[in-house]
Amino acid sequence: MAAICVFCASSRTLDRRFLDLATETGAELARRGHTLVSGGGCVGMMGALADGARAAGGRTIGVIPQALVDLEVADLGSDELLVTDSMASRKTLMIEKSDAFLTLPGGLGTLDELFEVWTTATLALHRKPMVLVDADGFYRPLLDWLTTVTDQHFLKPAGLGLLTVAPTVPAALDALESALT
Repeated sequence: MAAICVFCASSRTLDRRFLDLATETGAELARRGHTLVSGGGCVGMMGALADGARAAGGRTIGVIPQALVDLEVADLGSDELLVTDSMASRKTLMIEKSDAFLTLPGGLGTLDELFEVWTTATLALHRKPMVLVDADGFYRPLLDWLTTVTDQHFLKPAGLGLLTVAPTVPAALDALESALT
């Protein structure tokens, strides 16, 4: 199957529903036979995601900069843990190792990763599918802003169209699988 990179929060202070969403995402990836590529962390949604994938028999690849390894937040249970020298090289390696991208709720780091992948797609540096999970309307304000940016010609409609939005993880994975075939 595919190597699917999931971007999500690593905060330790999240509401339980976000941790549960990440755990279920990892499990669903594994049930469908996909390999999880993640930011290589063991905390927050990122840790729950990897734990969920492994609990369901899935393979996990973590990509983490040495600075975060030094903070003892590396997912040492990863089937493959790749350590980079910077956050920038981490994103590059995550893109190289992945066939598709799924974004769960998150903060600045998650948005940085999403926008890096999306920007490189708009420049035709890759043609890998990207899906944003808008669980419970989490990303609605961002999506509204993106529509405004497109209406004001800062983003081409074709660029906006590269990102698929799904309300649930199963719908997101269906969209990714459809785009990969």
